[in-house]
Amino acid sequence: MGVKTDLQPKYGERRTRLPPGPWNLSRAEKREVCNSFYGMKVPEGYSSNIKNLVSLQDSRLLGLKSHDCHTLMQQLLPVAIRSVLEKPARYAITRLCFFFNAICAKTVDVSKLDKLEEDVVVTLCLLEKYFPPSFFDIMVHLVVHLVREVRLCGPVYFRWMYPFERYMKVLKGYVQNRTRPEGCIAERYIAEEAVEFCTQHLSDVSTVGVPSSQKMGVSKPLSGCTVSVVDQDLLNQAHLYVLENTEEVLPYIEQHMIHIKTAYPKFRKRTKWLQDKHNSTFIQWLHFKVQSELEEDNHGVSENLRWLAAGPNMAVPLYRSYLIKGIKFNIKAQDDVRTTQNSGVYLLAHTMQVASAKDKNPILSNMSFHGVIQEIWDLDYQKFTIPVFRCDWIDSSGLVVDELGFTLVDLSKIGHRNDQFVLASQVKQIFFVDDPMHRGWSVVLSMPNREYNDVIGDEVLGDVIIECEPFTRGMPNVDTFDELVGELGGQNIRGGCEDIWIE
Repeated sequence: MGVKTDLQPKYGERRTRLPPGPWNLSRAEKREVCNSFYGMKVPEGYSSNIKNLVSLQDSRLLGLKSHDCHTLMQQLLPVAIRSVLEKPARYAITRLCFFFNAICAKTVDVSKLDKLEEDVVVTLCLLEKYFPPSFFDIMVHLVVHLVREVRLCGPVYFRWMYPFERYMKVLKGYVQNRTRPEGCIAERYIAEEAVEFCTQHLSDVSTVGVPSSQKMGVSKPLSGCTVSVVDQDLLNQAHLYVLENTEEVLPYIEQHMIHIKTAYPKFRKRTKWLQDKHNSTFIQWLHFKVQSELEEDNHGVSENLRWLAAGPNMAVPLYRSYLIKGIKFNIKAQDDVRTTQNSGVYLLAHTMQVASAKDKNPILSNMSFHGVIQEIWDLDYQKFTIPVFRCDWIDSSGLVVDELGFTLVDLSKIGHRNDQFVLASQVKQIFFVDDPMHRGWSVVLSMPNREYNDVIGDEVLGDVIIECEPFTRGMPNVDTFDELVGELGGQNIRGGCEDIWIE
């Protein structure tokens, strides 16, 4: 029939050889995929320890929970197979992973569901081109109906079984008499409800449940406090960043820029020179400016601004771990001795960009920063403290976005030495996975936020949006994925996906 002639048996003199299919992995490729999983370090609460799920002896994954399968399917599998399989088969699998990643997001744009439904049909057709008929059972067919379920019932995030599976463990813990499990569960549940009700009428008693330290909005240090007198230049750098990101100080920044332009009229059109002059003189200028206003009657200087202008204490507490909005951050030295990775951070900032060191006319635009936390400072302003991260930021020469939309970074290329600090409340947590395709580079993935009490009103994008936080930022947008896989008749496979983060 002339169907898939490359898979027909090859008849020889002594034996008949059956060529491997495009879905088959050689022994070396299986070992490479397992080594990729074995070397992954993910943040706390992201999934199980991937290293414990890999058997390098027989090249298999063992003991995966349902949540681990979701994590691998949505984010980790597309990274692990980047250097194996033929390109068309690999792209078809990656496309299916992106689909599951999109429908499991906490943010679903209803106007894009029709496009998403068309994409998954094309994805299954691509899988049929490369996988055997035995692969396509009823479970693979049901993928077509998942978008319709999202349209009718809302995001998958609010309908999956994880909360119920976790609560089943709680109910099984109630059973003491195995011959009467239902009675044990009922009696223990009623007793717990009664105790919870009584504690509402008692003072200084908290109920059993989610610790307050894990709730959203709570920030506190966790471990490893050492008080150290830091370098004055670094302290000024951190203090300047705090001032420039405080709303009460913004009017003073504008006044200081006007003051510089008036004092140096020859340089009023040189943006970079004005910014450098502002950075070197603003702290001292603000201190004297606030002091002069305090001497006046009805000055209107707030208590916070007064202590900010006075500057932080030279003795800075340094921490190894810090909890910000329910997310744990570690310094790089702490991650090096642990099986988890909590030191990666991402920042989207509106900042000044220059084409080169000699560029005297920079432009202001949004810029992405990927970095690793080296130190956690808790700046002491007498009446309050402000946690900041000292990070090694990846230089722009060490950051690329490939055709699939993956963000790749070279962790050895460090830049922005004069601007190392960031407010702990501004960053998003990310983590880095070694890229099996390009040695020395790492793929950037993000830590999904699975809290139920962090649903806040986002800006509406498109026509209608089911509002919630995005599940992940590190994957390409499925909206443009139809351009990813082209016809195989000599045409190139095209990509054009972007790394999109919806705020």
